[in-house]
Amino acid sequence: MPSPEEELRLLLPVIDRLTKAALFPKRLACRGAARIPETGPVLLVSNHCGAIKDPAAVFRIVSRPLFFNANRMLFDRGELDFLIRKHLRRHLKNYGLVLDRLLGPLKTVFVRFVSTNIARVGTIPADMYEGSNLTAVSLFMDYLRAGRAVVSMQGRGRVHPDDPNPYVRRFGRGIPYIAFRMKAGEGLDIPVVPLSIFGTQRAWGIPGTIRVNVGLPLYIRDFLGGDINETVERFRAALQEAVERLLVESLRNPFSSG
Repeated sequence: MPSPEEELRLLLPVIDRLTKAALFPKRLACRGAARIPETGPVLLVSNHCGAIKDPAAVFRIVSRPLFFNANRMLFDRGELDFLIRKHLRRHLKNYGLVLDRLLGPLKTVFVRFVSTNIARVGTIPADMYEGSNLTAVSLFMDYLRAGRAVVSMQGRGRVHPDDPNPYVRRFGRGIPYIAFRMKAGEGLDIPVVPLSIFGTQRAWGIPGTIRVNVGLPLYIRDFLGGDINETVERFRAALQEAVERLLVESLRNPFSSG
């Protein structure tokens, strides 16, 4: 049975075209990509305010194979079709429904490809609504033991105007908990790289620039102290603050590349 890495290599030409299409006609700018380790286990943690454009942007700025966790609804053809229609309606109102019909044949191909292949390339399904993701945590740890790069996007894939920071939702405790487990149980101090994404919140087809700002890795060892809950909470807050800081930096000092 092919490994997820082998499946990624086989599907890379198609994924390349799909990620370009997901970002069209926006430009993509990245700062700090060299801060992402080229080998060995690593966790990448970002905000998530632009639906499928967020993973497309990260995929295009990182040269090594990436493994994402994703809403389990993406693994089902009917549920993925519903999510796309809901996204278009939210951003474009009635025009979104018109666009959904116009894109019908193209969307059908996209939905079929994603729902059929998302598990083959090692994507980790997460339940966004039930709250229990023990299987996902176990898969995260297996991937890290294998030296893989795993991406976790914090949020529901959209802007939340009523939140203190509309572009960065409160981070969950899952990634800090995984980092703690890997350190305490196996002696692996996994680098956790924060990155901010801005510009993906604009609807598909609208020009603009997507800016990905990559920060320095953080390590759970620097937040140890007290019981596990205190350590995990300190690391969670530090990761969220790092992403918020990177986002503000990318807005105050816009960049085109580098």
